[in-house]
Amino acid sequence: MQRLYDFLRRHPTGVDTFWAVFLFGISVVGQAARQGARGTDSPVLIVPIVLLLCLVIALRRRMPEKMLLLAIGLGLAQVMLNVETIPADFAMLVIVYTVAATGARWASWLALAVGLCAAPMAQLRWPNAHSSTLGNLATMVFLTVPFALAWVLGDSIRTRRAYFAQLEERNARLEKEREAQAKVAVAAERARIARELHDVVAHNVSVMVVQADGAAYVLDAAPDQAKKALETISSTGRQALAEMRRLLGVLRTGEHKEVGEYVPQPDVDQIDELIEQCRTSGLPVDFKVEGTPRPLPSGVELTAYRIVQEALTNTRKHGGPNAGASVRLVYFDDGLGLLVEDDGKGAPHELYEEGGADGQGHGLIGMRERVGMVGGTLDAGPRPGGGFRISVLLPLKPAH
Repeated sequence: MQRLYDFLRRHPTGVDTFWAVFLFGISVVGQAARQGARGTDSPVLIVPIVLLLCLVIALRRRMPEKMLLLAIGLGLAQVMLNVETIPADFAMLVIVYTVAATGARWASWLALAVGLCAAPMAQLRWPNAHSSTLGNLATMVFLTVPFALAWVLGDSIRTRRAYFAQLEERNARLEKEREAQAKVAVAAERARIARELHDVVAHNVSVMVVQADGAAYVLDAAPDQAKKALETISSTGRQALAEMRRLLGVLRTGEHKEVGEYVPQPDVDQIDELIEQCRTSGLPVDFKVEGTPRPLPSGVELTAYRIVQEALTNTRKHGGPNAGASVRLVYFDDGLGLLVEDDGKGAPHELYEEGGADGQGHGLIGMRERVGMVGGTLDAGPRPGGGFRISVLLPLKPAH
């Protein structure tokens, strides 16, 4: 049964043609019986009109507006040629419904007007001689109702189809928006991981390079110092690998338990270890904490750590061999302040004038992005008298 229903839905014109043939048969038989009884209406006039009305039924869905105009013309021809109503006139009722449901809007309103006028015109043209004026008027109203109902039904079908089409369009739009949001989330996650990798690799590799150069320099003269430098290189490399494993674990699927076993994200408390590592690598750093330490949001903790890490890495890269640095961590009532300064030769001009790109990594771009993500502000540039200065203010929210 379902297969038959699907077949009929795929061939609407064939279904309409079947009903057109059926209506033609009924009209011919009915007219033949009426002509035999009354001897009116010449077949020369009736047969073409019946054929064309059946054609309206057959092609109503393929060209509804044209079939409506054809039906109107046939109705006027019946009135002028004095061809009384026949069963094939049922096609006018059908075309009114079809145009209201699927035709152009102008054709729909035209169909309503013609439908409301068809019954009164026919009743005036062929009144029932055996009925009173009131009876003819009642018959007129009674025959008008089907045309009105056909139009209302067709228009409601049109409205329902438009509503479903709107829902489908909305669902398609929401699906595209979800896909776009997913792509944005993926891009943001990739950018975050890129910043993390940049910070980890840049800092730890710079420490390893400095230690390796120092070890090579004192290898023959001071083996103990060379050994200590190699140990620092080893521990720094292991730390870098641990953090990279944690970051790359985020990219894996179905391994959430393993990701939790990696090294946790660094926080403000680990800035001491970071600065001690810098001192061991040969960069003198003065570190002070002002204000009363208190719990911070995890995003602010990570941002503060990475800002200090990146700033000290830039000092090693651009400050020169005798540069020193100072780090100030200040707890305000409504924010956390960071001030990182060095007395070196300063960073290249393009590092801070052209958005922070140094040609090799993210430079200050990563810093600005991190600070922007937590709603903070960053000011970076050369110090009066030499060196470089980075000032950051991060807003604080109660930690949950």
